[in-house]
Amino acid sequence: MEHKKTYNAMELKTKHGPLIIEGPVPSKELKELDFHEDLVAFRPPEQQHKAITEIADLPEGRILIARDQNMIVGYVTYLYPDPLERWSEGKMENLIELGAIEVIPKYRGAGVGKALLQVSMMDDAFDDFIVITTEYYWHWDLKGTGLNVWEYRKIMEKMMQAGGLEYFATDDPEISSHPANTLMARIGSRVDTESIQKFDQLRFMNRYMY
Repeated sequence: MEHKKTYNAMELKTKHGPLIIEGPVPSKELKELDFHEDLVAFRPPEQQHKAITEIADLPEGRILIARDQNMIVGYVTYLYPDPLERWSEGKMENLIELGAIEVIPKYRGAGVGKALLQVSMMDDAFDDFIVITTEYYWHWDLKGTGLNVWEYRKIMEKMMQAGGLEYFATDDPEISSHPANTLMARIGSRVDTESIQKFDQLRFMNRYMY
């Protein structure tokens, strides 16, 4: 499958000054930018900077960033699901996962996450894809935000909805392990019926076990 990546950008005004929301950004440019030390949700900043540049090099990989001049202060990643997850079992070329989204504490509440998703979906190519995201409460910064799981989930849902993702039910054991965990997805306007049915089968793989 051909992965067309069309660059889009917007300026987001915040109380700390304007940010550039842009992407997909190629790895060469990502390497030249600084990566903020507060981007620590998934791994140490240096390692995460390296990880996003590697994702950008994948045929399907997309990295969109929020940038304060030369400093990355937020990002979102898109790539094929992890081979160990059920979402890769259908070997669907048109199913992409929003793998990670992170914004430094200074800019939280400024609409940066929403803007990252909105700019992502400006690319017409996403209408050929089912975009999924799996949200697990253990990835959430409950301590840093002072929010409980339900408050945080509400914020995550609103942010994802800005990119056209909506809630989908599933019997995936990891998602089912806690009621705050959730699967959200956006089914592109050009996705065929067969792919939608395949996605439904992936969502409910345990229905014949009972």
